[in-house]
Amino acid sequence: MNDPIILILVAVLPSIVVFLTAFHLIKQLVAGKAQERMAEVRKEDHKQLLPLRLQAYERLTLFAERISPGALLLRVHKSHMTARSFHAELVATIREEFDHNVSQQIYVGDKAWSKVKQAKEETIRLMNLSYEQTGDSPSGTELSRRVFENVGKLSHTPSQECLLAIKEEVRRLF
Repeated sequence: MNDPIILILVAVLPSIVVFLTAFHLIKQLVAGKAQERMAEVRKEDHKQLLPLRLQAYERLTLFAERISPGALLLRVHKSHMTARSFHAELVATIREEFDHNVSQQIYVGDKAWSKVKQAKEETIRLMNLSYEQTGDSPSGTELSRRVFENVGKLSHTPSQECLLAIKEEVRRLF
């Protein structure tokens, strides 16, 4: 047993085994602490993000209510408006409402945001169709009547469908 290589292995091998064992244990401990920290960070982020998401859903609910045909017509109509000026004001109001809430898309799911955009587009389409059926010359009151007639033919207004999608996503949050 005088071989120098065997003597070196006998001296060094236990040190290498102890080092590898310690390294493995420390690595597991650090990984566990990192996972715990990440879980804490996620929990804290969720705590801060939840109120922002709920606020976004509230704002988009308000948007859907504000562009619903009945509420929109009553809010925008002024006496002695022509159908042309009333139509222009209705479409401009819908677009302004949408533009005011466009940043909320980062807090809501894709389905809800898609329904918000769809509600905007279909409500504008409804106003355009009603205006085409009314023409330029009649009063804004005639345009209102035509919009209400067209809404009466629908099973759900675009706003109602949008609200259903928003409510569904909010229920999934809880």
